[in-house]
Formats: sequence, structure tokens, C-alpha cells
Amino acid sequence: METVPTALWVVILLVFLALAFDFMNGFHDAANSIATVVSTGVLKPAQAVLFAAFFNFVAIFIFHLSVAATVGKGIVQPGIVDTHVVFGALVGAIVWNFITWFYGIPSSSSHALIGGIVGAVIGKAGAGALISGGILKTVIFIFVSPLLGFLLGSLMMLIVAWVFRRSTPSRVDRWFRRLQLISAGAYSLGHGGNDAQKTIGIIWMMLIATGYVAAGDTSPPAWTVVSCYMAIGAGTMFGGWRIVKTMGQKITKLKPVGGFCAETGGAITLFIATAMGIPVSTTHTITGAIVGVGSSRRASAVRWGVAGNIVWAWIFTIPASAFVAIVSYWVSLQLF
Repeated sequence: METVPTALWVVILLVFLALAFDFMNGFHDAANSIATVVSTGVLKPAQAVLFAAFFNFVAIFIFHLSVAATVGKGIVQPGIVDTHVVFGALVGAIVWNFITWFYGIPSSSSHALIGGIVGAVIGKAGAGALISGGILKTVIFIFVSPLLGFLLGSLMMLIVAWVFRRSTPSRVDRWFRRLQLISAGAYSLGHGGNDAQKTIGIIWMMLIATGYVAAGDTSPPAWTVVSCYMAIGAGTMFGGWRIVKTMGQKITKLKPVGGFCAETGGAITLFIATAMGIPVSTTHTITGAIVGVGSSRRASAVRWGVAGNIVWAWIFTIPASAFVAIVSYWVSLQLF
């Protein structure tokens, strides 16, 4: 077993690495929160990222830490996690996030982290060390969250079209330029509430493994919660503009009413998942909602080729990040 002085510097290093992932999560996934509100012209890019970052942090006061508990205690069998596993998981997630950001592909930071954890654990102890229930509900929601986003986004669009059927397009546009601020704020709340907790969970997992937090504690230390929400908010403020263009313009052309419906459908999906303690992909969710809004007008309004490329990125995220995590786990054994 590691001595406390050795463990301490490794723990500090891994906390900073986890916060770097959290920052990159906000940076990478900023597009999920602001793409619609920017592409519709409701907010300028600089205003949008500050707006989204504020609501990312405010989520700390609204959501219970159920997602953090799932990641921290519900994916890996007790006694398996060590500093090498956490290092491998974080490096696997960060490398995949960087690759997809560079190419402007809106992949899932959440599933990159889950893939990283799975890969590092398999590298150490094999698949039997994973908790099947936690993995299964995460995998199921790979499909459920975009489908639910799609259904809610298209349903919202149909309801709005019926309610405002006697209104002029200019009046509808004026109304939804205001209402989109509410929907964008709600989506940013859901983004912060679900995604920041994943990093809280992995830090909590690592603190339990190294003996700095008791395994019986029902919640992580307060400093982990505050620092993770601050890190994801800071990442959002810097924004991943390569992905904003894909999300906001390439999938389908959005107007303020469409942006409102997509964000509202996505926000409801995230609120449900977070309440259930399920770490879902905010990228999958908002993409499904945007496609739902576009297809509610007509199928040809969606650029299905772009959407198809995004789906391929989703499919490869967990195995790709898991592979990098296995390699990183083996490398870490030589480093500390």
C-alpha cells in the first residue's frame, strides 16, 4: 500500500488532472448550451458563453449529487480503484475530447469519461470488476437520451406551431427571442448539473481509494463540489467554437422558436436523468432535440449526413477512450 506522503502528491496531481478534464468538458460541451442561442442570433457569442457559464455554476444549488454517487460508487466494484485506474480513466477521456474538439465533432465528454473508467478497470482487473447495473443504465441512456430529446423537441415544436397558428412570423420571432433566454438558461442548468457531477464522482472515487475519504460517507467533500462546478463553468466561458458551428448550423437551420423547443426538450431530458442519477450525454441529448425540431418541419430540413457522422462519433467514443485509458493505465504503473 502507498505511503501517505507518496499518495498525497499523487492525489493532488490527479485532482488537478480531474479539474482539467472538467474544464475541458465545459470547453468541449459549451456548444451544447449555446449553439442554438448563438445560431439564432439571440445572443452574441461572448454574451452566450458568460450566460451559460453562470447557469452551469448555479446548478450547484439545485441538483442533488445523485450522478456523482453513480460515478463514484456505482460503476466499479469496491477495492478495485487506485490512483493508476483514475489516471488512466482521465487521460483516456481527455485525449478523446481533444481529438473530437480538434475535428469539430460533438462527441460525448460524459461517455469519454465512462469509457476511460471502463478501460482502466479492465486493464487492471478485467470486466468482472465493473458493476453491471451502473454500466447498463449508462449504456441504455446512450440511446434513450437522444430519443427522448428528439421526441420532446419535436413535440414542443408541434405544440408551439398549434398555439401560435394565428400569429404572424414576425410576432412569433419576437416572442421566442425572449423565451429562448429562459430555455438556454434551463439547458445550461441541466448541463452543469449532470456533467460537473461526473468529475465530482471520479474525484470522490479516488479519495475513497486512497483513504482520504471514508467509503461510508454519503457525500463527497464540499471543496470537490465547488471546484468542479467552477471548473466546468470556466471551461464553458472559453467555449469550443469549432463544435458550435456543427451543432448550430450544420445539422439544421434554426430560428428562435426552434432553438427554444430544442433547448426545452433537451433541458427536460437532462433534469429527468440527473434526478435518476444517470450520467447522460448532454451532446446526445441536444443533438436529438435539434434533429427532432428540424424533422418536425420536414425530413429534408435535417442534414442527415452530418447527423450520421455525429452518431459514428458516439459509437466510437467509449471503445476509443477505453483503449487510450488501458494504455495510460499501463504507462502510469511505470511513472508512480
